[in-house]
This record gives sequence, structure tokens and C-alpha cells, in this order.
Amino acid sequence: MIDTGNTAWIITATALVLFMTLPGLALFYGGLVRSKNVLSVLMQCISVACLASVLWLVIGYSLAFGDGNQWIGDTSKMFLSGVGRDTLSGDIPETVFFAFQMTFAVITPALIVGAYVERIKFSAVLLFSGLWLLVVYAPVTHWIWAGNGWLYQAGLLDFAGGLVVHLTAGSSALVLAAMLGPRSTFPLQVDPPHNPAMVMIGASMLWVGWFGFNAGSALAADGNAGMAAVVTHISAATASLVWMIMDWSKFGKPTLIGLVTGTIAGLASITPASGSVGPIGALIIGASAGFVCYLFVNVVKNKFKIDDSLDVFAVHGVGGLIGILLVAFLVDSNFGGAGYADGLNAISQLLIQLKGTFAVLVLSVVASIIITYVVKYTVGLRVDESSEVEGLDISSHGETNS
Repeated sequence: MIDTGNTAWIITATALVLFMTLPGLALFYGGLVRSKNVLSVLMQCISVACLASVLWLVIGYSLAFGDGNQWIGDTSKMFLSGVGRDTLSGDIPETVFFAFQMTFAVITPALIVGAYVERIKFSAVLLFSGLWLLVVYAPVTHWIWAGNGWLYQAGLLDFAGGLVVHLTAGSSALVLAAMLGPRSTFPLQVDPPHNPAMVMIGASMLWVGWFGFNAGSALAADGNAGMAAVVTHISAATASLVWMIMDWSKFGKPTLIGLVTGTIAGLASITPASGSVGPIGALIIGASAGFVCYLFVNVVKNKFKIDDSLDVFAVHGVGGLIGILLVAFLVDSNFGGAGYADGLNAISQLLIQLKGTFAVLVLSVVASIIITYVVKYTVGLRVDESSEVEGLDISSHGETNS
């Protein structure tokens, strides 16, 4: 029987998660690039959102949540076949569940945009994102969130997408950035963000939308959703402060960009644990995210020499990994968590989390390498040097923001 309260909440959460991408993520990323590329970033984000939405209807949802087997769904739900107005998923309409999950499928490939800004062909964005959604995102979603998925059956804890969203996007972003190559001025000259105010507005929209992302993943208007909302906010606030303090210590001044980057790290890190931990766990995860993700920004750019332009791997890949591993300990009721499933303890839960992490990393990295080669030898990856110097707003889209 349909629960109208739960249905109303998940419809609201769906709108909140879409708001994270449009316009939240688009503004966050758009403010971080140079002014001559801001429209190209907005274009990439909204185009990926449109493409992912259509692919989700056609085949993505069926591959992720169709019956299939433990590895992948089937084609039974293509174009929402067999799903009518009265078809239920639990106690909400399946159309509402479809739409809620669609917004996750929208934002995940859009996160990767931050790795390749200012130098990629627009056709490459579309081809990579479409293939990646079907080859990486849909199978991982099935593994972890479908009732017959092998990691779901194994007892993996990933409430709202530490592996499904953040590690897949973060690891794939690192691969694509490495294979694409750096911007022409990297690392000798990396211009500061052209509009920090836009970055802050985008980050704030992401923060607000994340209540739908995490609390909505309870799929009910209940105590689990309430606790998920609380821990989401606490982790974000804690990571923001830690990142700001580290920036302050390193550069002598606290920065707005640093503060809100910490916000996103805290949000990404609490995502897999938001249905399992309590407020103390949120403080620990948030503090860990602010510290570790901050350090990894330097590791990727200065040690690995990879131009992951807007730090997708350091913030989302590492952030998601922090939450996935720490939840194994912080789910303990002694920390205010929901408690372990029967027969499990910290070590056995950690082993499950590690197994899932390894599997997701392997698929994400290997598939992303293959997809990138496909894109390279079909439509090509990079714009030419003159187009990059001119800026993608004009060279790729014939538009200017001035």
C-alpha cells in the first residue's frame, strides 16, 4: 500500500538532488575555472544531466535495478516497461523511485567534469559520459543497491553512494585527467578561480541539496532520514572548519574557496555512512575528510603531476573512501551508530567494505581507460592549443559571458 508521507518526501528529495547538479554543481565548478571557460563548464554539466536522464529511462535504470543476476540487471524495465502509475517500489510509486535514482545517475558523471575542464572536446564529454554511465555506474549501482546485487548480499554498507557515486566518479576522473593530459599552463601557472562568490553559492546549493541525497536515501520520512540529515550537516560543518584551519596555517589567511571545498569533502565522506553513524561518527568522519582530502589535493597535483583540475579525486574519490572505511568502525552502537548486523563486528565489516572498494576501483579504472581510448580514437579527446588559449566558451560554443 502506498505511503503518501514517504512518497511526498522522496519527491521532495528528488528535486533537492537535481538541484545539486542544476545549478549547484554547475555554479561550483563554473566559478572555479577561468572566465573564458565558465559557459563551457555550465554547458557540460547541464548537457551531461540531460544525456544521463534519457539514458536512465532507455536502459540505465533497467541495468541497475532490473532483476538480472548478481552482477547486472536486465532489459525488463527499458523505457519503464511494466511500470505504471500504481506500480510500487516498497511503499512509494516506482516512478518516484526511478526519478530519485535518476538524479543520482545525473550528478555522478557530472562530478567528473571537474577533472577535464578547459581543454576537452564537447563531443568527448558526451561520448565518455554516456558510455561511462552504462558501463561503470549502472553495474556498480546494481552490485550495491539492487536486492540481488552481490555486494548488497554481502552486507556492504553504502547508504547513499560512497562507492556508487564518489569513488566511481573520483577514480574515473583521475584516469581521464591523466590520459587527457594537463592544461597548457599546468603546473607552472594555475590561475585562481575567476569567481569565488559563484563557487560559494554553488557549494551552498550542494549542501542544501545533500539533505535530499542522504536523508532521501532512507526512502522514508522516518528516524533514519532524520539522523541522516543531522550527521550530513555535522560532517560538512566539521570538514569545512578543518580545511579552513589548514589553509590558514599554510598560507596565513583563511580562504572562502578552501572553506567550501572542505564542505564538499565532508559531504562526500559522510554519504556512505549517513544511514549508519551517529553525531559522534559524523564529527570523526568530517574531521578526517577535512584533513586527508586536503593533503590529497597536493598529492595528486604535485606528486602525481596529474591535472585533476578541480580536485575531483581528492575530494570525491578520497572522501568517499574515507566514509566507506570508517563506517565499519563508527556503525558501532558505542559510537551512537545503528549497530552491526547479526554475526558481524568491526573487522568483518571492514573486510566487506575493502572487498567492495577493490571491486569498484578495478571496474572504474579499467573501464575508464577503455572508454577513454574509444573516445580518443573516435571523436578525439582534446581541443587544439589555439582553442584552449582562446577559451572553450568561444572556441567550442561561440558564446561569451561578458
